Amino acid sequence: MLLSQCYLSAFAIAVLAVIWSVPVVKAIAFRYKQFDLPTARKVHQYPIVRLGGISICGGTLVALVIAYGLGGFDGLPAVMVSRIGWVMLGSFCFFLIGLADDLITLSPVTRLVMQATIAGLIWAAGVRIEFFTVPGVGLVQLGWLSLPLTTVWLTGVVNAINWIDGLDGLASGVCCIAAAVVFTVCLFTGQPAAAMVMVALAGSLLGFLYYNFNPAQIFMGDGGSYFIGFTIAGVSVVGLVKSAAITAIALPLLILAVPILDMSAVILARLCSGSSPFKADRRHLHHRLLQLGLSHRLTVLFIYALTLWAGSLAIAVAGIPNSLMLIASATGLLGCTSWRAWLSIKPARS
Repeated sequence: MLLSQCYLSAFAIAVLAVIWSVPVVKAIAFRYKQFDLPTARKVHQYPIVRLGGISICGGTLVALVIAYGLGGFDGLPAVMVSRIGWVMLGSFCFFLIGLADDLITLSPVTRLVMQATIAGLIWAAGVRIEFFTVPGVGLVQLGWLSLPLTTVWLTGVVNAINWIDGLDGLASGVCCIAAAVVFTVCLFTGQPAAAMVMVALAGSLLGFLYYNFNPAQIFMGDGGSYFIGFTIAGVSVVGLVKSAAITAIALPLLILAVPILDMSAVILARLCSGSSPFKADRRHLHHRLLQLGLSHRLTVLFIYALTLWAGSLAIAVAGIPNSLMLIASATGLLGCTSWRAWLSIKPARS
């Protein structure tokens, strides 16, 4: 089967697998009372099932297994396929950590230690940031710094995705856009194995959005956000950062700029106020937009537009043809949503 047909098959299978499996997961979760209960910090007003990560993880893995059977990875370098395999193993392990937290609630320190351990093992398997290129200097080998830098990147992205999962459809939509951008860049830069993972993940997230967009019927939970975060972070390492191009290290940072900057700003604000960086509060971007008077859906759509705009910059930086047209379109969309947001904010000020 042609590679393009494998991409389409993986995408369609992932979408259908998630759409089919979510009602099953909901029924089981209702039976065992696995809900996300409303609190003062959370936006939802009634208990909602929080185990949607099972469908996202399952849909993605099923799509990749079928794509492998259809020959989607045939003829690709064994090293790349092996690294992709390790990324997916790491993603599954992170999913299990998140699922355990959804079911029995782990302490922040326990979660962080488990995350760092898995990230370190995946680094040992060859999924690592080994160098970066500095303008005017050239290739800089990281040496022993490769382990801590890779671990920080993998665990940092996972937690950044987890932290923006605060509104219906927010994390799933933002990550679907990010996966689509990574897929585009990997496809253009000749990384078909990485692209296959991203198209399967994008399909799973699109299928999940059918149930997760406001008003949500199910949440992805920590299991879902951990799986998504590690998959995008890991594929970025093996599919984007491995390039010796000067722009390679900038691409994943641009693609994930919204969740990374949000997490960084929240941590800094908590530290400046003397609070623990792990203590949940309402300082995230989506909380602040809601406080300014934006509706739930407009807040989500605005952050979608911001993510797409950052992604369009990454596509341009990668040198993909016609990227200026994409930037112009994304800028126009961001401008429209910003204007609509401003109209919503003005009455709240008057």
